[in-house]
Amino acid sequence: MPIVINLDVMLARRKMRSRELAERIGITEQNVSLLKSGKVKGVRFDTLERICEVLDCQPGDILEFREADKTT
Repeated sequence: MPIVINLDVMLARRKMRSRELAERIGITEQNVSLLKSGKVKGVRFDTLERICEVLDCQPGDILEFREADKTT
């Protein structure tokens, strides 16, 4: 998948656990885990906004575009 979620990196930088983030943004710890693993098809902008507020970061710190390997 060309969109990579770096939520685990930001949590480590902020020395915060998934459980604390989940409580502070109002979603389940399981949903935070799914976000961290990249097993989601999308994320709501209001959820992304709350994550950025709590982690004091920009959306680009969490979401990264990596070009897919082109094999021809």
